[in-house]
Amino acid sequence: MKILYPANIQLNPQDHRYLVEFPDLDEAVTEGASLEEALFNASEVLTLTLEGRIDENFNIPQPSNIKNAYLIAPSARVQAALLVHFAKGNRTVAELARILQTSWPAAARLEDPRHWPSLKQLEKAAAALGQRLIISLEPAENTL
Repeated sequence: MKILYPANIQLNPQDHRYLVEFPDLDEAVTEGASLEEALFNASEVLTLTLEGRIDENFNIPQPSNIKNAYLIAPSARVQAALLVHFAKGNRTVAELARILQTSWPAAARLEDPRHWPSLKQLEKAAAALGQRLIISLEPAENTL
């Protein structure tokens, strides 16, 4: 699974600024004076929105598959936290800790977007959750 959220980006003809909105996350809105700035700001607001939802224990929707939208990635830390979160499903943190044979705090850190898990930790968590870890480098350009 890739953590890429679709974003609609439109040029406002009145002020010539680019407005960015995320259909999956109503509160994630930003803008930029150029398309490049709007794309940078989109990644930043997406990261902050997802971190806030995690902190507040709000629902986090999986990215929808919307055609003709820019695909925006949050920070790598948020991506890692969401991958574990989505793979964990309805399991509790205690159940995840038991599966990983680790402590509750160590298991909880895997879903903390401010924590940098190691590749070893992510690979172990993926295997324990019936997944496999795949690492990829992608072009920095966003798709439309």
